[in-house]
Amino acid sequence: MAKFSPQVFKTSLMLEDAAVFCGSAGNKFLFSNENKLVQAWWPSSVDKIFPFFNQKSMIEAIKMKKMLPNFFKPEALRRYVPIMDMVTQKHFENGWEGKDQIVTYELTKNFTFWLACKIFVSIDEPERMKYLSGPFESIGLGILSIPIDLPGTPFRRGINAANFVRKELVAIVKQRKIDLTEGKASATQDILSHMLYFSDEDEQMEIAKSKASGELLKWEDVSKMKYSWNVACEVLRLAPPLQGAFREALTDFMYNGYSIPKGWKLYWSANSTHKNPEFFPEPQKFDPSRFDGKGPAPYTFVPFGGRPRMCPGKEYARLEILVFMHHLVTKFKWEKVIPDEQIIVNPMPSPANGLPIRLYPHNV
Repeated sequence: MAKFSPQVFKTSLMLEDAAVFCGSAGNKFLFSNENKLVQAWWPSSVDKIFPFFNQKSMIEAIKMKKMLPNFFKPEALRRYVPIMDMVTQKHFENGWEGKDQIVTYELTKNFTFWLACKIFVSIDEPERMKYLSGPFESIGLGILSIPIDLPGTPFRRGINAANFVRKELVAIVKQRKIDLTEGKASATQDILSHMLYFSDEDEQMEIAKSKASGELLKWEDVSKMKYSWNVACEVLRLAPPLQGAFREALTDFMYNGYSIPKGWKLYWSANSTHKNPEFFPEPQKFDPSRFDGKGPAPYTFVPFGGRPRMCPGKEYARLEILVFMHHLVTKFKWEKVIPDEQIIVNPMPSPANGLPIRLYPHNV
């Protein structure tokens, strides 16, 4: 951006000619012209890790994509809050064994996978989840890796892991269909059953004090966690999980005085606005108050993408983050073992040394 243009510049990404769109104007242009001037595009590594074997599987994938947003609407997510609360409590009990114990980022990462297993497919056996979690991590590392298919490369590990996970998920789906037919499973027990059955369709402490002993969180409790969500948004601004995404030009067009040829790959970057002092003064400063009131200007804060291709799991992620924060804040005090630990991106942001922290229970 400093060398060529803070608006748009050309480069090569994943062995393709590409134009990188920067700033909120670029985000707005790409998000607003979906399937008009641009369409979604992903590198060949994604196609090889997630292949569509035939037309039938393509049609099924399109149906699933259309259905997913319905499962992540607030009214659908309400019933998952108590489940999230129960799983989170269990996770903290299993992952933390006593005072003055050092735990790492793995606690959070494992929690996220555990919660997804429970809510999406009703898997809650620890050994089963450990069996599946490693391959899922390999898929994530392989998706945006250079597509060099040699033994030992992240790309080859991603392909092997995707084949393994696909086989496991197909087996789960087949068994669930049988269980639904025989009445051994409920259509409302998790997202998978619902999709198969209806295939066409100091705030935290105050909340804790308001709950009776053993009472689980409800949707209304999470709705009160406004400051906590501001904190989470500021984290998402500084280290967005989605670094950006690709598009492909459907036709020749002009943008900001530059000619973009048909077929060129386009890329928008979250960091080009998240760290821009024009939109976020003192961009390296941690300041949750940025999200008070109306919050950031449109198209400047895009950790979940935007417009028609915004991540459908945004509300699910918000619930998961807030329930986890509630138990962390109400149960523990903590300190970082490595105060100046760096964040590395490969391809998702994560602490360089696993974020070891020392936990102290509040009653000590």
